[in-house]
Amino acid sequence: MPYQTAVTVQAALPPDRVAEVRELLHEAGRKSAAGGLFPFAEIPGVHFARVVLVPEGPGGATADMPPSVVYMSEVDGPVEAHLAALVRTAGDGLDRVFGHCAGYPAAGSPDAARIDWLRAHEVPCAAFYVNTVGRGRQQIEQEALLREVIEEFLDRNGPALAGRSPVEIRAAVQDYVGGREDLAWARTGPAPPPLGRRIRRAVHLVGVPLAAVGLLPLLVSALPAWVVLLRLHERRDVPDHARPSHDRIRELAACEDFVAQNPFTAVGSVKTGPFRRITLTAVLFVVDYGVRHVFDRGNLAGVKTIHFARWLFIDGKRRVIFASNYDGSLESYMDDFIDKVAWGLNAVFSNGRGYPRVRWLVLDGAKDEQAFKNYLRCHQVPTQVWYSAYDTSTAHDLDTNARIRAGLFGDLGPAETEAWLALF
Repeated sequence: MPYQTAVTVQAALPPDRVAEVRELLHEAGRKSAAGGLFPFAEIPGVHFARVVLVPEGPGGATADMPPSVVYMSEVDGPVEAHLAALVRTAGDGLDRVFGHCAGYPAAGSPDAARIDWLRAHEVPCAAFYVNTVGRGRQQIEQEALLREVIEEFLDRNGPALAGRSPVEIRAAVQDYVGGREDLAWARTGPAPPPLGRRIRRAVHLVGVPLAAVGLLPLLVSALPAWVVLLRLHERRDVPDHARPSHDRIRELAACEDFVAQNPFTAVGSVKTGPFRRITLTAVLFVVDYGVRHVFDRGNLAGVKTIHFARWLFIDGKRRVIFASNYDGSLESYMDDFIDKVAWGLNAVFSNGRGYPRVRWLVLDGAKDEQAFKNYLRCHQVPTQVWYSAYDTSTAHDLDTNARIRAGLFGDLGPAETEAWLALF
């Protein structure tokens, strides 16, 4: 299915089971999440997946913010199909992790009972970013293969192709690829999402602005009051000057920098009161619209290294989880955001407790680089179990591979053909 879905399942964990599950996840992550407890590689359509422990919120479990275990994945196709495949393939792992949670089906229960339980504990995303909407895992794997095949052909036939024009070299590549039945798909473009999906996307694209126009008089009349309340709240905000301990840094670093990509998972509390909760809900609604329809082609307001990202509310909108899959190190990831989209960070995260002081929702905040980085590290949780289906490929690699496919049999002029060959 050439469309992507964010799957999140969260369930409260009894406090006396946290240490046991943490050790289980640590062991699973150490042995690689691609096998053993969670054989994600065997589940069709999975791009990324993770299992994390979310600590109890302020006030502890008695404040109805207990510790929980959370499963998140980015997959092709509908949630129902993924959960069925997950239960069928990783049922034992699910039993061992979620089996401590209230209401989880007893051993020996049919798969349908597990699927129903997972569906009942799904958490919807407030916003979900996809690097390139519609680029499925099968397409990614095929285009990586195509690039590898063409590069091998060029290396093998380098002497024979020396001195030929770019148009002639491309023609030779076309003849070679065209003669391989296993690469017949390369002659056409990727399949589009299903018609129903495209219709819903178009309705959302047009419907949200139309609704905004209808509500414009109300929004304009409410804006002055909201601005005054915003400044009053911002003046009372108390930044958290805590710094992550060396032990915490080591714990987080133990889950990072093994492949070309990294996971990031953070949990934060929304500032108290309805004003911040309503403001954050509205901001994430706008973010969701933007990442669906504006920043949907490999560029999140200038940041091009993110494969997927999601924001979701938990604990009755008193806490938020942010999770992403990105290229490179966390340091470069944070620098990228600070340099290119600090205003966006402020608009979202300034509604969280302890965030560096912000003015007018978008100013300052993340511009205090060290304070912002300390804030993120203090709210980050270890991603002990994490899987990537293409862990040696960056977002730039995926884009290059797609351009190679598009240009192989496309209508290119001499200059465009030369640029196409430069992709290798």
